Amino acid sequence: MIVYHGSTEIVKKPDDRHSYRALDFGKGFYVTTVREQAERWARRKADILGKDTAIVNLYQMNDRTEGLLIKYFDEDLMEWIDFVCRCRDGEKDYLKYDLIFGKVANDKVFRVVDMYHTGIWDKERALREIKVYPSYDQIAFITQKAIDGLLQFESFEEV
Repeated sequence: MIVYHGSTEIVKKPDDRHSYRALDFGKGFYVTTVREQAERWARRKADILGKDTAIVNLYQMNDRTEGLLIKYFDEDLMEWIDFVCRCRDGEKDYLKYDLIFGKVANDKVFRVVDMYHTGIWDKERALREIKVYPSYDQIAFITQKAIDGLLQFESFEEV
């Protein structure tokens, strides 16, 4: 399977040390199967950092996951939304896993999660709202073991 990572740098050797803050699934190396999503991440990161270059890194991800602890968030968003809120609060639930698959809280979905997280909306209202937005995926590599075992750098492109 081909996966993409948006950045301002070419990342030939991904690692689990350069994640500077806990995102949806905690600190880790994030990829997506949706190229357009990686392009948005790359451009956004370039804007935030004041960089001129946005880069999409392309990796081959194999399916040899034996020995890895994996968390899958399927279409049931009830558990997903609470997990995302806990990670954003700095809780370390994600450290139980090597790899986490699930929906990404993009800008629109993030606003919904934030409304739920701050108590403005209840869970049912937030989940109804999330379902109307297009679904993008993300895969968080939490451990170096998962990165080394599953990802192989293929190429990059400026976007």
